[in-house]
Amino acid sequence: MTPEQLALRDSVRALLAKHSDVRAAIEEPGGYDPALWAKLCGEVGVAGLAIPQEYGGLGAGLAETHVVLAELGRTLTPAPLLSSTLAAQALLATGNGKACARLLPRIADGVVAALAWPWDQPDTGHDTSGDGVIRYVLDGDLAEVLLVVHGGSLYEVDPHHPGVTREHTPTMDLTRHLAEVRLTGVQATRLGPWDPRVRDIACAALSAEQVGAAQRALELTVEHTKTRVQFGRPIGSFQALKHRMADLHALVETARSASEAATDEVSAAVAKVYCSEAFQRVAAEMIQLHGGIAITWEHDAHLYFKRAHGSAQLFGSPQQHVTRLSRLRAASAGT
Repeated sequence: MTPEQLALRDSVRALLAKHSDVRAAIEEPGGYDPALWAKLCGEVGVAGLAIPQEYGGLGAGLAETHVVLAELGRTLTPAPLLSSTLAAQALLATGNGKACARLLPRIADGVVAALAWPWDQPDTGHDTSGDGVIRYVLDGDLAEVLLVVHGGSLYEVDPHHPGVTREHTPTMDLTRHLAEVRLTGVQATRLGPWDPRVRDIACAALSAEQVGAAQRALELTVEHTKTRVQFGRPIGSFQALKHRMADLHALVETARSASEAATDEVSAAVAKVYCSEAFQRVAAEMIQLHGGIAITWEHDAHLYFKRAHGSAQLFGSPQQHVTRLSRLRAASAGT
């Protein structure tokens, strides 16, 4: 990372170490800590990192946003950064300057934004289901800026319109806030074309969060193996466990490389697959090596395990992306 990115990482990590309380956050009505989100936006400017300065942002880039997402992943801190980032990038991709000037400064200031797009549909990103329901929308019931994908276009919808029904979707991962958005007779404002490449941005951003979480899960597991004693010695001193820790370290570092290389359709899909599977494996080893304490509410291991499996399905399962990669390869070979 650049010196600026390292400084950003350290600032966010210090702020989260002081103020992040995952269990208290998930008990909040919106599933996150509004005071912490305000600090992240006000003191660090996380929501505006990838928003151009002309629209009220910091004009840094998605790489800087990924640094923050990795830190949020490390601590499993619930925050609407991923949802707001995707909404902002979808809006920027339309090229609608007036809409950007009106909405992006609000997003950069920390107003929660959500992008309702049917990523769980076979032709994700092109149309909504016929019943007007979009499922698994990140922070969809909390957003003050609601953008909806329909028919190859991006629309702005008033989230408080009587025809908009938003309902929180309970999930296994309590640190991730999803909702179902139902639209009935809603008048929407077309902002411009929907750019399917936003899906690649979503996969790359999620992979950064997954790597951060996998890294911390491994660190906690290594720390545990140094203090857990069996047969009169720390279990981490046994050669078999040393090998397992080394394999997990290599897995996390290769996942980090895949995430950092995710810059186009193919590499973003590869990152989604590889980082999802890497995080799931690290989380599974974390559970096994901690033993029974790992599944108690007081311990964090089960939270990482649930986040790993929930994130693997977000924006499409690894198998769906492998299938998509196969189609892309076949199409490329045909040309």
